Amino acid sequence: MHPWGRDLEWGGRGGGVVRRLGAFAWDFVVGDDWVGAAGVVVVLALTWVLVHVAHVAAWWVLPSGVVAVLAVTLRRAVRRSPNRPRLR
Repeated sequence: MHPWGRDLEWGGRGGGVVRRLGAFAWDFVVGDDWVGAAGVVVVLALTWVLVHVAHVAAWWVLPSGVVAVLAVTLRRAVRRSPNRPRLR
């Protein structure tokens, strides 16, 4: 018996802890903009390739890549915003 008074389900019809944890992780990582998550994965892969294959000191790739991904996701969010101020 779980301390909160019910047994934890690991699967089954109502979903279980593993399913809910997976849904939380997906929503936390991907969130509203899948482009940001995909961009970070690409930046991480590029950094790994530069370090392990090309033997380059690629410490600078991650910060600059994250800034670029942030710029892209912010631009997409501003374009989709219905309350966007109009510049004249």
